[in-house]
Amino acid sequence: MATSRIAAPSHRPRTAVTAQPPAAAPTRRVVIEHPRPTVECGTLPAKATVGLPLTVSASVFADGHDLVMGWVRHGRFGGSEDAVGWREVAMSARGDDRFEAVLIPPRVGPWSFEIIAMPDRYATWLGDLQVRLDAGQDVSLELEEGARMAEVAAGLPSTEEGDRRALGTLAVRLRDATASQQRRLLEAARPAAVGLMRRTADRETATRSGPWPLEVERELAGFSAWYEIFPRSEGAEPPRGGTFRSAAARLPAIAAMGFDIVYLPPIHPIGRSFRKGRNNSTDPRPGDVGSPWAIGAAEGGHTAIHPELGTLDDFALFVGEAERHGLEVALDYALQCSPDHPWVTEHPEWFSHRADGSIRYAENPPKRYQDIYPLDFGTADRAGLWRALRDVLLFWIEHGVRVFRVDNPHTKPFAFWEWLIGEVHRGHPDVVFLAEAFTRPALMQRLAKLGFSQSYTYFTWRNTKAELSEYLSELSQTERVDWFRPNFWVNTPDILHEYLQRGGPAAFRVRATLAALTAPSWGMYSGYELCERVAVAEGSEEYADSEKYQLRPRDWERPDSLAPYVARLNEIRRRHREAVSLMGTLRLQEIKNDSMLCVSRVSQSRDDVLLVVVNLDPHHPQEGTVWLDLERLGIPPEVPFEAYDELTGTSYVWRGPENYVRLDPALQPAHVLHLRPR
Repeated sequence: MATSRIAAPSHRPRTAVTAQPPAAAPTRRVVIEHPRPTVECGTLPAKATVGLPLTVSASVFADGHDLVMGWVRHGRFGGSEDAVGWREVAMSARGDDRFEAVLIPPRVGPWSFEIIAMPDRYATWLGDLQVRLDAGQDVSLELEEGARMAEVAAGLPSTEEGDRRALGTLAVRLRDATASQQRRLLEAARPAAVGLMRRTADRETATRSGPWPLEVERELAGFSAWYEIFPRSEGAEPPRGGTFRSAAARLPAIAAMGFDIVYLPPIHPIGRSFRKGRNNSTDPRPGDVGSPWAIGAAEGGHTAIHPELGTLDDFALFVGEAERHGLEVALDYALQCSPDHPWVTEHPEWFSHRADGSIRYAENPPKRYQDIYPLDFGTADRAGLWRALRDVLLFWIEHGVRVFRVDNPHTKPFAFWEWLIGEVHRGHPDVVFLAEAFTRPALMQRLAKLGFSQSYTYFTWRNTKAELSEYLSELSQTERVDWFRPNFWVNTPDILHEYLQRGGPAAFRVRATLAALTAPSWGMYSGYELCERVAVAEGSEEYADSEKYQLRPRDWERPDSLAPYVARLNEIRRRHREAVSLMGTLRLQEIKNDSMLCVSRVSQSRDDVLLVVVNLDPHHPQEGTVWLDLERLGIPPEVPFEAYDELTGTSYVWRGPENYVRLDPALQPAHVLHLRPR
């Protein structure tokens, strides 16, 4: 993505005519390449979060040996030189012609940035002046050149009066023959003088790159902890299920664990045709509650509430109670219908039909889901279907919901999501979308680029050191950080990994620690804190007696609950919010043990450093030597520093890069060390 203004070479035969530069065209000597963050050459917006630092970078260079300087300007989308309210940040050189600046978007909505760069004549002159003086040369003429540069800048129409006077003063001091040449060099090199000359440089010949679009979302999009519950299980006394009012009694405990979002699977009426029984049986018994993803019955569809849960007023009470405890409610947005959904009779054209004229039910051969009809996004009434699906979202937004977990978005058209998210964000830019797409990487990436705020990941299946190291590096050290916000779920109603089935409580602590402290957002399905780990069958990731198909009341007062440990993790996250939020600052630190992982989390200014050391073996103690990249962590190599364990309150004094750790999973499977000066 170079921004050089030189035309591409012609493939026509050469002629004897000598090319002449256009007389009026200014010469732009600086090239800006590979600006970041950008998505698809700027055709789609990159992601940013209100209040969090965003690093903008590019390769910036010029012909010859002149130094270059650059700025990042940012503001509302579609900027120009005369844009009102745009802010400007100077770029700093980071080596290998890479420059960067850090900006903090101040508000939610469409935003953009542009990069401006040009030769830094003053800094180049200043460097040459120092070299000449060090060599003992007379620099009278060079000092005169500096004075004239200041006078030229003072004469520019864009220079403000205060700067004009300061430039005049600088020119006088550079010409002051009563001062030594070394003294005049020191005057020219003062930070105030350098800043003045940069600020008043003539940008007529500057190269510009952009504007590049950003979608700035609220904090919850970039930093959040999710907790999933089935309201019908909370307060249930089978065969009687729970309600919104009984489920509200669970909210204080969820908030006490430090979660931000309570996520509810579909809360709509459940179809009776082909209803699934316990453990996904196709032969339900009387009283079986069915899968909530079989949406729709005589009582209504996607804008109705299951009557056994309560009414819209009861839902409003639940939302209000959640807000009172600092929680937001997320709803499941599942675009499918049961055979009993009102749309089946009102809009049969919205569904695919088989050769015999019957509506096609969902299949993932050899699996069959007769209780679910998928929607046909290729229907002739595409406009009607899309509007109806948009209106479902708008309905729940009007009832206080601003967060949606989207079920299987990869099975719907990309064009639909780009349209739908754009439609919603135009009127409600604070709405957050989580993509539940456990699918091929390219599909997951595309959904993120099209506007999903967060994405489920492969974290659940990354358990060894090699797997985690590769995956964390991929998510943090590639251009994926420009658009993909990972959400690490330790479990879901569909996924109980073998590591948890066989690892006991230590495995649950290990995975929670990794999820909470290596990703900006993480999630937990209820029952995890009770270490529920019985699978329906050997080799399966499905829970026995899955809550997807039956009521599952729990004893939340069990003394062996991990709730206090989870609360501690979320407390640490909040105290080190910026360090945990910035995926791009995550680095693997070396530890010579294949059963141990060491990861650093660092704030933008490196004034907050966390070191997460985890024993991945839930059965045996492990030990090893950590080798820290102290320069990257901002720690002087010769000075002792404190390693304060946020989990236990224990302090260690470390010195240098090499330090020993030992972790017994029966006692403590992880260190979360806050590294700070003594």
